[in-house]
Amino acid sequence: MSTALDWDRAQVQRLARRLGYVLVWPPDDTILGLVDVVRSADVDAVITPAPHHFDVLTLDRLMHVINIETVWPRTSFARWSAVGNWA
Repeated sequence: MSTALDWDRAQVQRLARRLGYVLVWPPDDTILGLVDVVRSADVDAVITPAPHHFDVLTLDRLMHVINIETVWPRTSFARWSAVGNWA
């Protein structure tokens, strides 16, 4: 979904390094969807150039299993809590 793949990769690598993450790229030849790749990789976060790189359904599904970090705007989306905060 990137129009500037090399630029986006460089920005993601820079943010991963700054946050202390070891970057793992998903395999190019996988037939699994992104959420399934994330689950099988047992990672702590997904780093993306921008939130619009995911459709809203994928973003929601990811947030049930993982934290999401975005380069621009610099934002962190915390994983949905399994326990609600009911008042």
